Amino acid sequence: VSDLWAGYNGQAALEGVTVTVEEGCLAGLVGPNGSGKSTLLRVILGLHRPWRGEVRLFGRKVDRARRVLGYMPQVELVDWAFPVSVFDVVMMGRYGRLGLLRRPSRHDREVVWHCLEQVGMTDLAQRQIGELSGGQQRRVLVARALAQEPRLLLLDEPFTALDASAQHDLLDLFNEVRAAGKTLLVATHDLSCVAAAFDHAACLNRKIIAFGEPRTIFTEEILNATFQTHLLVVNVEGKTCVCYQ
Repeated sequence: VSDLWAGYNGQAALEGVTVTVEEGCLAGLVGPNGSGKSTLLRVILGLHRPWRGEVRLFGRKVDRARRVLGYMPQVELVDWAFPVSVFDVVMMGRYGRLGLLRRPSRHDREVVWHCLEQVGMTDLAQRQIGELSGGQQRRVLVARALAQEPRLLLLDEPFTALDASAQHDLLDLFNEVRAAGKTLLVATHDLSCVAAAFDHAACLNRKIIAFGEPRTIFTEEILNATFQTHLLVVNVEGKTCVCYQ
């Protein structure tokens, strides 16, 4: 992302954002609500046109590289009351490769089953999505993103409203996906998860405040500038813990 400016109705949401995410890493995009995280993901996806600046994916422009992307939206934006099965939701990730009027092939179904196996959801493949727990919902959305066979996954606030156990399970899943050669960019305001397991982090509040390894950039000065409130950073047995005061 190079010198990216974007916004809505003349109001800037991103101001001169420049950042490079290395291939094969788990990277966090952290900042408060309204800091531009979702806007940046939408620009990378090609869903929001920037005012100026450029995005390149593996050296190519966005409009020529959309097939390398997988996307997990915020859980709150999904209609979980819609009468559809877990298998059908994951199959939706194949639609971009199917084209108009083409029915899923045996290969498409095999890809869906493989993705469900990756996220540990094969036993619930025929379950209605409205019957899933919060952690299971995230796993289904990750599987749908994986079904697109992407090189880069963009995930928007995957940890919201999850308890500590479900967060830990989701982090394990992200590590497995990274180990399989994927690159992940995760927008979140959950600093503890990023500090615990991520390779890199970008602190964003309309502008990039800092970028680097969490243990290096998660300082009180940088986080206070990012969240515009006072945060306490504590190191406990080699782990970085961030506390809101």
